Amino acid sequence: MDFLLHDLDTDGALREAGENAGISRATFLGGTVAGAVAAFAIVPTAQAASSGDVAVLNFALVLEYLQSSFYTEAERSKALRGKAEDAAKRVGAVERAHVTAFKGLLGRKAVKRPAFNFRGTTEAQRSFLKTAVAFEDLAVAAYKGQAPRLRSKQVLAAAVSIHSVEARHAAWMRFLFGVQPAVNAFDEAASKAEIERVVGATHFVVARPRTTTSRRPRFTG
Repeated sequence: MDFLLHDLDTDGALREAGENAGISRATFLGGTVAGAVAAFAIVPTAQAASSGDVAVLNFALVLEYLQSSFYTEAERSKALRGKAEDAAKRVGAVERAHVTAFKGLLGRKAVKRPAFNFRGTTEAQRSFLKTAVAFEDLAVAAYKGQAPRLRSKQVLAAAVSIHSVEARHAAWMRFLFGVQPAVNAFDEAASKAEIERVVGATHFVVARPRTTTSRRPRFTG
């Protein structure tokens, strides 16, 4: 089942991202996430992108792989209830759309999806929300840190449009977890090295996917 874009876009964030990427309002209102991603993916950015821009896009793609796999596994675990379950489905659909869009932009230059082991964080509501807050805050800081490194205006426009969506995700997950959505007047950026250090410390990225016989999957490749 594919979501209609206007069903997911409760606050206008996706429409804003789509318009920045060249997707018309009519396409948005009548289209699906998959359709909008297809439109986004043909925006001519990868062809003109510098090697530095490609590196930034691939860095963002890995973060989107991390997020999309996390939400997908949370959905499959069927451990979430109520607003958390709904948020996982809606945010997961958007994160998977981000992955597809970046892969479309990068083409053959796109890095492959790593394997992940989320170590049970998708199997309990509180641990899921706590991890989701961390992931979304991390993505916002990462996009902000990488934006000044981009040379192509088209690539920058695409990245900034996704950054604003990630910021809305962060606020949503913070609210569900019970912490203030926005505490400071200004947010700090994070460098690639800082982001990689945080992700590495989770031990969520593993050498190869593993399977389990339990009803609730722990591992997503």
